[in-house]
Amino acid sequence: MTDPYSVLGVPRTASEDDIRKAFRKLAKKHHPDLNPGDKAAEAKFKEIGQANDILSDPEKRRRFDAGEIDGTGQEMPPRGFYRDQAGGRGGKYEHAGGHESFVDMGGIFSEMFGQRRGGGPGFGGDDFDMGGMPVTYSLRVPFLVAARGGKQRVTLPDGKTLDIDVPEGTSDGQTLRLKGQGMPGTKGRPPGDAYVEIHVEPHAFFQPRDNDIHVDLPVTVTEATLGGKVKVPTVGGAVMLNVPAGSNTGTSLRLKGRGLLDRKSGQRGDQYVKLKVVLPEVPDDKLKEFLANWEAGRAYDPRKEMEQFI
Repeated sequence: MTDPYSVLGVPRTASEDDIRKAFRKLAKKHHPDLNPGDKAAEAKFKEIGQANDILSDPEKRRRFDAGEIDGTGQEMPPRGFYRDQAGGRGGKYEHAGGHESFVDMGGIFSEMFGQRRGGGPGFGGDDFDMGGMPVTYSLRVPFLVAARGGKQRVTLPDGKTLDIDVPEGTSDGQTLRLKGQGMPGTKGRPPGDAYVEIHVEPHAFFQPRDNDIHVDLPVTVTEATLGGKVKVPTVGGAVMLNVPAGSNTGTSLRLKGRGLLDRKSGQRGDQYVKLKVVLPEVPDDKLKEFLANWEAGRAYDPRKEMEQFI
């Protein structure tokens, strides 16, 4: 079983901040956009996202620590009646997203619905007639697929694969209904439905908050000082953003309508871009010389307001 703590490289006593920092560091390192064509990095990125999905959610983390779910978020075999009945018969009880369903129950159905001696009409024997029961699945979806919409493949218990349409603006925890993809009914009755609970993988750069998206954007000293147009990634593709002259680290700019689609209202959120002034990795001699002789720079004290708290 995958241990999310080991995947993120944090101890079981790690704080929420430690987990968030570890995830962002690993996500940026293994993000597919930074490792094009690297299948190993892609697989690692998904594993990192899955681990973060468990540990960043207090309830899921508690349940994992208690042995109620595994490292993928799936239910562990429950204790009591269901385990006693399913054990040794190849059965499985699954609970996900608030739905309870039986999957591949085999022997239990035989006992309950048709092969139990003495079963009377309406319960056992040939008189029992019912439609198929529903089943539930959990499906991890990349952030941009959920944001933009697209197809995602799910494998059903019988091995059959199905490409489902993920609607634009799908949110984490949303359940999609697949009509007729559940368990088959008895005596020719129609099959039940399948319910797919969507788990949206986190993104290395986009940070959703409701239907808005927040992103930190590195800019050069020249772009911040003189202003100009820079390219900014959005879920709908890159757009040009006008950086005002004299901008600073922490300056927040809004791209209206560039957030996530609210499926209920049909409205889109906004994208908020927070600027982060970044110096060149290799110091520039001319820049150093200019700053050494910049008299106004010596008179400027950005920490002046902090003195009142000392």
